[in-house]
Amino acid sequence: RIIAATNRNLTELVEEDKFRQDLYYRINVIRLGLPPLRHRMEDIPLLVDKFISKLNLKQGKYIQGIEQKVLSAFMAHDFPGNIRELENIIEHAFVLCSKGMIKLEHLPGFISRQSMSLQEQTNDPVKSAQIQLISDALARNNYNKNAAAKDLGIHKSTLFRRIKKLGISL
Repeated sequence: RIIAATNRNLTELVEEDKFRQDLYYRINVIRLGLPPLRHRMEDIPLLVDKFISKLNLKQGKYIQGIEQKVLSAFMAHDFPGNIRELENIIEHAFVLCSKGMIKLEHLPGFISRQSMSLQEQTNDPVKSAQIQLISDALARNNYNKNAAAKDLGIHKSTLFRRIKKLGISL
């Protein structure tokens, strides 16, 4: 048996003659569609607990969990590397944290810097997460608002209103 994963639409690639049709039919027996982590942020606390338990056993440590600020930083991050990125971040924190709770200072620089800049902008974690989510979508789409709205799954006028309401500078 072979388990294959891709982030591309193989059906479209077969139609465009960019993927072999015979290979497609060999591997397309059971299809599982998993949305990216940024579309299921509610899974982050469960995944963090799982990774901490796993690493506690593996490394013989007793890390109790993560601080609320760390969770807020995770919720504001869009995880382009999906679950593997989250696991790597937790493992990085394990190297720097010997006991107790994982804090912002134990996270890689790019996460803690994002979190610090959000805290400077606002103390409201929901507003901070919205700002970060929209900013990341805009950056991913080269600041094309229409493409960013599509990426976020919202109408472009909704995105324009949120940008104005949140005071996001482009």
